[in-house]
Amino acid sequence: MRQIQELAKYIPPGGLWPPGGFVIIFTNKNMRLRRRSTLHEIRERDNMGQMLGRIEEYWTNRAERYSQVNQEELATEQKNRWLKALEMEFPHRDPKDIRVLDIGTGPGFFAIILAKAGYQVTAVDYTEEMLCKAKENAGRYADRIRWMRMDAQKLELPDNQFDVAVSRNLTWNLENPDEAYKEWKRVLKPGGQLLNFDANWYGHLFDAEKRREYEEDRKHVEEQAMEDHYIGTDIDEMEEIARNVPLSPVIRPAWDMKVLKNLGFQSVRTDEQVWQRVWSDTEKVNYASTPMFMIKAVK
Repeated sequence: MRQIQELAKYIPPGGLWPPGGFVIIFTNKNMRLRRRSTLHEIRERDNMGQMLGRIEEYWTNRAERYSQVNQEELATEQKNRWLKALEMEFPHRDPKDIRVLDIGTGPGFFAIILAKAGYQVTAVDYTEEMLCKAKENAGRYADRIRWMRMDAQKLELPDNQFDVAVSRNLTWNLENPDEAYKEWKRVLKPGGQLLNFDANWYGHLFDAEKRREYEEDRKHVEEQAMEDHYIGTDIDEMEEIARNVPLSPVIRPAWDMKVLKNLGFQSVRTDEQVWQRVWSDTEKVNYASTPMFMIKAVK
């Protein structure tokens, strides 16, 4: 009773709790104060939710074409180059004993090649249409993969579950990539490995020299009569999203290495030449100014 009387003086006239004020929380015999969110924090959460929805809508609209890209990879030698690059880093054990989490699976490329190789695969993506395309692309291997719709920044998975977590072209368009890295570490077993493949996508929106290099890429694609991978996408919407996520103007993978080391990973290293081993000739021309890197972190 004395605690309640003491706390009562914090209640404003009329009993309304303003944003940033406190509420009394009763838990069995205990009582504690919890601060209410400020209006700024509420708006921030609302904005984050809106951006996540916007990103989901974009990738829903891209699902069909992106799936075709994955199908082309699965039908060519490129799938073997990617599998080799992954397995060079994986634990040297029987694949059937290795649990892999594919984060942001998209149309399922990593999940499919790893399931075919005998690994235990869980594949997550926030976009439902991407998961539908992934299951179609997996064919008879679809039942061997555990598919889950999930936010990569808030994994609804237990701690210490996976031997390896893999991701490709995801981190750059996350609203909270540092929080995502925390989550990815959480679900890894001690000694588990994170392999993240990404690039400085859309850095040309913030740097004049990178913009010039990007325009040169477009010219070279046209000169060599190749397919321009930026055509057929809603480039205006993608660029607008890129302007509103934090990693577009950031120099990577230096940023990633710093974050991962601060999170307490045992070791962190990068391979900034991996694109030469895994990309097709068309990709190398399309993205010459934005080479892909790999980050490997061990928990």
